[in-house]
Amino acid sequence: MESLLRVGIVLCVLTSVLVWECFRPRRSFPYPRRQRWVTNLGLAVLDMALVRLTVGGAAYAAAVFAAEQEVGLLHWTSLPFWAAVAVTLLGLDFAVYLQHVMFHAVPALWRLHRVHHADLGFDATTGLRFHPLEIFLSLGLKVAVVIVLGAVPWAVVAFEVILNAASIFNHGNVTIPEYIDRWLRWVIVTPDMHRIHHSTQVVETNSNFGFSVSWWDRLCGTYRAHPAGGQLGMEIGLSDYRSPLNLGQLLLLPFHGGAGPYTFAGARATSG
Repeated sequence: MESLLRVGIVLCVLTSVLVWECFRPRRSFPYPRRQRWVTNLGLAVLDMALVRLTVGGAAYAAAVFAAEQEVGLLHWTSLPFWAAVAVTLLGLDFAVYLQHVMFHAVPALWRLHRVHHADLGFDATTGLRFHPLEIFLSLGLKVAVVIVLGAVPWAVVAFEVILNAASIFNHGNVTIPEYIDRWLRWVIVTPDMHRIHHSTQVVETNSNFGFSVSWWDRLCGTYRAHPAGGQLGMEIGLSDYRSPLNLGQLLLLPFHGGAGPYTFAGARATSG
């Protein structure tokens, strides 16, 4: 049931954002969308199949285990249910933010994560483009956080649904009026905010790490309001990879070349 719920919501959000992109695109694409979609969606389907066949539902199962064994911070306190749900959602979201920073800071992890950043376009399908090994590592870290928190089981399911939907939305090539975007950014990560993270400029790539709420970037000093080249002039992707990669090349990408210049050292975000 959990898997069907997640897949159903992801498909609805993906379809909605893709339709939005068709009618109100933010930027033009340097390569045919069909070419990128085959690769990005192919990788997403592979990830989904591998997780489903191996450790599907692991985060929810870990939360149920923690509840049965009364393990974790929330089981050692007397918070009301609504507060426990809030701590679960915000705690997991902050953990994902820290994990994202770590995947940029550690060269071996960056090798995996650059599969996501090597996309020369930026649209809803980019939000599903992750190497399978990164998916499994992320799931392992999430399970650890769930147990430490003693997370509320159904809040874990809700978080994963929100995270998947947010990733699709904030990678959308959609136009949102600037005055609305400016207000939305005080709460959620908007496409214009996250697009900066996909710039080829190192200081911009190492900013705006959040997926759902924008608070962590603001609190931790990694928020950047505007790209140097503007939203329409900014170059998307990685400087080292300026040709489209097919599915096979993406799967092998972590095992070729150096870690690249996109590690966290020396990068700085600015607010504005």
